[in-house]
Amino acid sequence: MADATNREDATRGIQDSGTVVDTAFFAFSGMAAVWLATILFEESLRWDRLWFSVIFWAALAYLVLPRLHRILTRIYLPDYFIGRARTSDGLLGDPVNVALLGSAEQLHSAMRQAGWTLADDVDLASSRRIVLATLTRRSYDEAPVSPLFLFGRQQDFAYQQEVDGNPGRRHHIRFWRCPPGWVLPGGVKVDWLAAGTYDRSVGLSLFTLQITHKIEENINEERDYVLASLQQGATDVEVRVIRDFSTGYHSRNGGGDSISTDGDLPVVDLTGLTPQPGTVVPVATDRRHRRPAPTLFGGVLVVLRGLAALALAAGLLAGSPAVVAEIDADALLPPVAAVLAAFGIIEIMLAWFILRGGNRSRLGAMALSSAAIVTQWIAVLNGGPGVTFATNLVGLSLDILLIIALSSQRSRDFARQNGRQPATLAEAPRTGVPGTPT
Repeated sequence: MADATNREDATRGIQDSGTVVDTAFFAFSGMAAVWLATILFEESLRWDRLWFSVIFWAALAYLVLPRLHRILTRIYLPDYFIGRARTSDGLLGDPVNVALLGSAEQLHSAMRQAGWTLADDVDLASSRRIVLATLTRRSYDEAPVSPLFLFGRQQDFAYQQEVDGNPGRRHHIRFWRCPPGWVLPGGVKVDWLAAGTYDRSVGLSLFTLQITHKIEENINEERDYVLASLQQGATDVEVRVIRDFSTGYHSRNGGGDSISTDGDLPVVDLTGLTPQPGTVVPVATDRRHRRPAPTLFGGVLVVLRGLAALALAAGLLAGSPAVVAEIDADALLPPVAAVLAAFGIIEIMLAWFILRGGNRSRLGAMALSSAAIVTQWIAVLNGGPGVTFATNLVGLSLDILLIIALSSQRSRDFARQNGRQPATLAEAPRTGVPGTPT
């Protein structure tokens, strides 16, 4: 009994310390991103570098604002089910406006009978294809939809209907399977929740300035469109409506688009539907074991940092004038080169463990980058040369990008799962109430 208690106390101590470290890196990356955006903005004000304004926008939209939103939404948004999904930045996303009863096979069969197309998963290939399709206005029936989160996870799948062969305009609906034993507020049991909206165009998000789809304001029309298509496509579909499930309201979704709803929630009963022969149910992807893009990106940056150190060491040993000029005494060349070479090898080994899901390696890489950033910041405060494109802007940017990538929820989930670490994410879903949206 005492041994079990000691093990629990030790596990709790690891969780607490891990939470503090991860939260510190997460918050530090947000502050560092703001500093980077400030530097990029100053660089973009020069007439000979107006092209830097594009880099400033990219840093602001895809680094600074998402990280700030993620930090702030953990403070002011509730951690229980409120009928709204969340974006990957933590903002409130689309309202949940459809509930369903039935098996996965019945649901997929019903959607296909209703004329809907299963959307591709978001990956590099599908992202590239939808960008090209949108720019060239070419049809892409299986175009992916951006991830929204409910019950602490991304949608299980999504369906869509393209309009006039234009991927910028489409009906689409995301589906989440409800956790075992979970019921709606009021005690109504359902198997699936869904959020259906209509994409009317492509534009910039009001909250993050990212390129995104803009949705139609009246989401009741899209909800009713989904219901009508299901009832027309299959005869064994029954619908009952929970009136005033939520208060009718006007608000905005995660992209800043205005939304309005009457608060009614239809419950679609598919339990009497006989699936069509040959109905294929896509195998759910366990994203916890897949190496996420932030981890891959962070690992590559660590490799590049190691290769740069090895190249610098080689330059010292080869007597490169540009490199040797930085060293005052010739006698120091061999030891400095040896240190750089050792650092480069360690960095490459660190990257290997990061890519394999090593949590300590991930933390170590972020600690090195944090030290480099703090050192540069102290140097600037003490009257040293400012960070510009001609000095250390590239190096500083890479260090900040590395921390942002490796401190992300997906990267930490991957490291925790592969390293069997406790749930210590600064951004992890809080599980105090079943059905917590994140």
